[in-house]
Amino acid sequence: MLNSRYSGLDKNLVLSRRVFILSIAKLIVFGSLVGRLFSLQIKQNKKYKTLSDNNRIREWKLAPQRGIFKDYYGKVIADNSQVFQLHIVPEDIEDIRDLLFRLKSIVSITDAQLIKIAKKIKKQKPWEPVIISDNLSWEEFSKLNLFLHELPGIKPVVSVARFYPDQYNFSHVLGYVSEANTKDLNANKRLIEFNVPGLKVGKTGLEKNLDDQLIGDAGYQRFEVNAYGKRIKEIDFSTGRSGQNYKLTVDAEVQDYGHKLMEGKSGSICVMDVLNGDVIAMISSPSFDPNKFVHGINQKDWDELLNNIDKPLVHKSIAGLYPPGSTIKPIVALSALENDVISPKLVLQCTGSIELYGEKYHCWKKKGHGFINLRDAIKQSCDCYFYEVARRLGVDRLSVTAKKFGLGNYTLDNFSEEKKGIVPNTKWKIQNLGRGWVLGETLISGIGQGYFQVSPIQICLMMAQLANGGYKVKPRIIDDENSLEQLIDIWRKRLDQESQGIYVEKNLQNIETYSDFLSPLVRNHENVKFVNDAMFGSTNEPRGTSYRSRFTDPNYIYAGKTGTSQVKKITEEEREAERKLEEIPYQFRDHALFVAFAPYKNPRYAISVVVEHGGSGSSGAAPIAKKIIKKTLDRHVLRKSKKNKSTESI
Repeated sequence: MLNSRYSGLDKNLVLSRRVFILSIAKLIVFGSLVGRLFSLQIKQNKKYKTLSDNNRIREWKLAPQRGIFKDYYGKVIADNSQVFQLHIVPEDIEDIRDLLFRLKSIVSITDAQLIKIAKKIKKQKPWEPVIISDNLSWEEFSKLNLFLHELPGIKPVVSVARFYPDQYNFSHVLGYVSEANTKDLNANKRLIEFNVPGLKVGKTGLEKNLDDQLIGDAGYQRFEVNAYGKRIKEIDFSTGRSGQNYKLTVDAEVQDYGHKLMEGKSGSICVMDVLNGDVIAMISSPSFDPNKFVHGINQKDWDELLNNIDKPLVHKSIAGLYPPGSTIKPIVALSALENDVISPKLVLQCTGSIELYGEKYHCWKKKGHGFINLRDAIKQSCDCYFYEVARRLGVDRLSVTAKKFGLGNYTLDNFSEEKKGIVPNTKWKIQNLGRGWVLGETLISGIGQGYFQVSPIQICLMMAQLANGGYKVKPRIIDDENSLEQLIDIWRKRLDQESQGIYVEKNLQNIETYSDFLSPLVRNHENVKFVNDAMFGSTNEPRGTSYRSRFTDPNYIYAGKTGTSQVKKITEEEREAERKLEEIPYQFRDHALFVAFAPYKNPRYAISVVVEHGGSGSSGAAPIAKKIIKKTLDRHVLRKSKKNKSTESI
């Protein structure tokens, strides 16, 4: 009896323990559930609300509107146009291959493009949009929106793209834009922060140099979507901040006219204000259409540009380097006068050649110029005279003067592709070639040959600083509205009454704001006046090398200097043959150069013209300069009135 009673008690005790343990387990499970629910609903409410919103709301970043460029008179030369794009988000697509196949029947996509798109999708993160096309037609864009509900993961986008209305005229000045690549992203960390599909960045020219300011800040679109990713409604939109706009000093009409003059030729035209350094025109020929790069240039067009013998992608005005030829002679003469090596009255005999250590150095005039003084030597461009001047002067002193006047130095701050060039001296040759300087190299340096390499913008600056009486000018191509025109007004009010009439009085140098601008480059301005007078003779007097390109109208009279630079050494046989230009293979023809300033009295503009393989400067370059000078002077009144209006508000 007792055993059975104890047995019943044990069973009740075990059962009670089990019930108690189950109850505790239930409480633990219930407590855990309550705790988890509390965590989800209260503590992590914001987190899961955000995740929920991320499923319900989709955001797309939009490329900002790029800043525009205008010419000096307000004409838009780099604009933005509306384009239609097609983006896809890989993570929202079940079958990429099927989608791409279906898209092929709606929009124009080649098999080669499909392969590239597939590779791009593999490289990117699944939630990052991929651009299928950034230049859809309106018909294609309409079709996509019609079938949008059947194509999950695709996104038609209305965006903006760069557009160059003048096509060829400003290709080298502005450069072009194209889609950012890995190299661009590594060079500019700000681009990584954008993470905007299809963002275009500047590749060359001002587009590249001013890229950070031109890009602006990205915008965005937020849409509410259903479970299938279809847009239900737009809930937020921001256009972002447009990039900064820029006005150039360039005159689009002069630029266009210059391009027409250079049609079919390879070379450059530069026009510069001799007082404030404004670049009025900077033309490089041949040119290219930058619009082709915006959406990706095709292989055929790219190969044509690369294989063109005249190198249309090179900005010849700043990156083309040429021997200056006889355009250097005014600087050689000025340097010799400044260093008291010669006097203006020095008379030398030119017999057509001189001999030095068994080497013959020829004058361009086979029978020579006879007895000739310095002014006539500049006027008639006598080589033998300048061989002797250079011998007396020495290359080191010539180098100092040439660099003062802008040769062998960077001219503009706005172009990464600009080349410095070479103004040789004894130290340069030892450092770069490991050999000592020889006297014969000094002689040919005196006529702008040998190691000399300068750009067209440099010789234009050289001429500008000669024209203004020998004062430093800082060239600029961006018009910041805070120009030096006020200084110019002071300058012009204090003009002396001499024939050149452009020299600054010494007390003007007390204006600290413009101290750099007013820095004299010479110790005796009479020497500059002498050289300028000789260039007047070169253009306006019989036997002057550019006499055939003169103006008789007093409003257009200018002073200039021709230059013919050799691209290869001429043998005695070739010299004796005296072949015509068209009989010489194109790549062996001399370059034609011409520099000038206008008008002669009260100069305001400097001009340089370089025609690659154009023969002599007098026939190949001077006639072009004559036309561009007239065009520039005809536009001067308009430019002056525009400047006066802008300075009234300062």
